[in-house]
Order: sequence, then structure tokens, then C-alpha cells
Amino acid sequence: MRPKYEVADVLNRNRHRLSGYCSNSWQERTLHALRKCRTADLGGHVDQCDSCGNLSISYNSCRNRHCPKCQGEQREAWIQARESELLPVPYFHLVFTLPEQVNPLCLYAPAKVYRLLFGTAWSVMQSFAKDPKHLRAKPAMIAVLHTWGQNLSLHPHLHCIVPGGGVTNQGKWKPARNKSKFLFPVKAMSKVFRARFVAGLRREFPEQENTSFASLFEKPWVVYAKRPFQHPKAVVEYLGRYTHKIAISNHRLISLDNGQITFSYKDYRKGAKKLQMSLSDKEFIRRFSQHILPRGFVRIRHYGFLSSSWKSEKLPGLQQMLGLITSSDDQEEAVSHRRCCACGTGTLQTMNMFYGRVRPGGLHRKPGWNGLQSSTAVSSERYF
Repeated sequence: MRPKYEVADVLNRNRHRLSGYCSNSWQERTLHALRKCRTADLGGHVDQCDSCGNLSISYNSCRNRHCPKCQGEQREAWIQARESELLPVPYFHLVFTLPEQVNPLCLYAPAKVYRLLFGTAWSVMQSFAKDPKHLRAKPAMIAVLHTWGQNLSLHPHLHCIVPGGGVTNQGKWKPARNKSKFLFPVKAMSKVFRARFVAGLRREFPEQENTSFASLFEKPWVVYAKRPFQHPKAVVEYLGRYTHKIAISNHRLISLDNGQITFSYKDYRKGAKKLQMSLSDKEFIRRFSQHILPRGFVRIRHYGFLSSSWKSEKLPGLQQMLGLITSSDDQEEAVSHRRCCACGTGTLQTMNMFYGRVRPGGLHRKPGWNGLQSSTAVSSERYF
């Protein structure tokens, strides 16, 4: 069901004040792209059903990874791609979270801090996997960065999916010992994660060195861990909820009255109790903007034997070694078919395109610019 209210509604009624509500021009450009998504500003296309002949007109999508309306098909395409990479082994879910004392640095230099978060988490995984007491093999990891809490506060953390085992130097599969527990001891991982991340902060921000970094050791850091998934395909479906999530979805908006936005959220400190919060337009946009990632920053990363260089050459052999039978159909790229809403059986074919009035970000269209593609013709992972 289409939501009654949208984030774009808030942005549109504040379109002349967006520059004063966000921190930089990149955030402003992104907000303008979101408010114009699927409107005449971005142009559109005329589709015809190949079965009933029905004609339909659709506006183009902004294809922005922060847009509440552009994530559905990207998520499905990503899930289909990951299903072909599954192994018949247990998978574990780990979450690496930064304490709130690091939030000022996240706002000051987000790319540096988030790169350090990715690198530190993978470094910890490698160290424990190489330890003979735990695995002594090459591990793998899919990591997804989230920067928000349920109330739009800044809460950077990584959701990581880790196969329960690794590849030895001889290319053989070695299963994890603690198949029914948490892969590696989480208390030990938490201490190593904290020590290495703080060391990384001191290296990346030598001018900030003072008692603030020392205070990060006053409270324990917790690496959250869940027991392994029941089935490998449940891993991808579960992670698919996180890969293309945004700070807030349109369905959480309750009202947009009197310059206030009221939305629902879950308070996990109270047993995930569902509550409501109201914010002014300015505060809502400010909170939303702080979750717009730096230009070109990659928020979904693959490590170890799930990295692109390794899996393209060796993953099929590892799947066969573990007894996983993959058909040629599974390896083919999935094709997106748009179903006709009129007859429910035919496929929509694009017959014509018409251009919009402006480019994303409020810039006027330059001569020769071909506009944006259809909202259905999107890549699975975009950096815009």
C-alpha cells in the first residue's frame, strides 16, 4: 500500500531552505534529488503491455541510495546476486557498534571514520580466524554500514554476515568449531575491536589526541552476535533487509501537520516498544541529512573469499567441494520484468521517453543530456 506521507513532502515544503538545514552542498544536492524523485522534473517514460496493449505513463526515479522510494528493486537484485554465492554452511550475524563519543568525529570526517570502522572490523575477524585456537583459515565477511538509530540519531554500526568456516592455505574448507554458538568469543572480540579502533583514531586524527580518546576505554564496547541461521538462504533474505535500508521509510511517517513531522520508532531499551516522536521540519531534515554518506563511499563491502577478485575465480570450485550443485540458470544474470498492472500477466515494454525540466540536485539540464533511466533500470549498488 502506498504511504500517505513521504519524506519528499517534507523536502518540497522546505525546498528553498534546504541549504540552511544540511552541512554541505553534497547533502543539499541529494535532498533535492529525493524531493524530485518520480516527478515531472526528472522526466519519464511511456510503457505498453505486450499482452493487453494497455499504455501507462511513469516518471523516472532518482536512483539515489538514500531515497525511500528507490530501494525495492535494488534490494531484490542484490539478493538474487548473493544467492548464487551461498555455501551450505552455517552463517553468523555480527554487529560492530561505535560509542556515541565518536559521533563528533563522524560528523567532522565521516569517510575517514567509516573506512576505519570497516577496516578494524575486518582486521579483528582476520586475527581471530588465523588463530589456531579458533579456525586457522581464511575467513570471509559481508559488511553493511548503517549510521542511524530508530529516532534518526547518529548511531554508526556495521551489520556483518560471516560464513562459519574458512579456506586453508591448501584451498580446502575448514568448518568453524563453535557451530552452535557465536563463531568467536565476543567478549575478546570486543576488547580487540576497541583497542584497534582507538589506535586507528590516534593515527588518523593526531591533531585530536587528548583525553577524549582515552575516555573511550572507560566503558566496555560490545560486539553483538547472534546464533547461526537455520538455512543459508535465510542469511541473504535477512541481510537484504539491511543492505538497502535508509534512515527512515515513508511508511513510518504518521503526520506532517503544523510544521511538525510525527513518525513511529521502536525503543529497544524498552523491549522494542513502538513509540512516536515529533520533530520540527528543520530538525527532521538535519537528522536525515547526517545519514547521507560522502560521495562515492561504498557502504556494502565483501571481504576474504567473498571479495570480487577471489569469488570470481575460486568460489564455484569451493561450492562444488562442499557438495553444492549450481545450475547454469543460477549463474545467469537476473532480468527485471515489469508486470502490467492492468492485466496482471503481460510485461511492460518502454515505447517512449520524455525528458525532465532539471537535473538531480537542482541543476538545469545541459544540452545533449539524456535524462535519467527508468526506475526499473537501476544497478544493484549505486554510490550516488
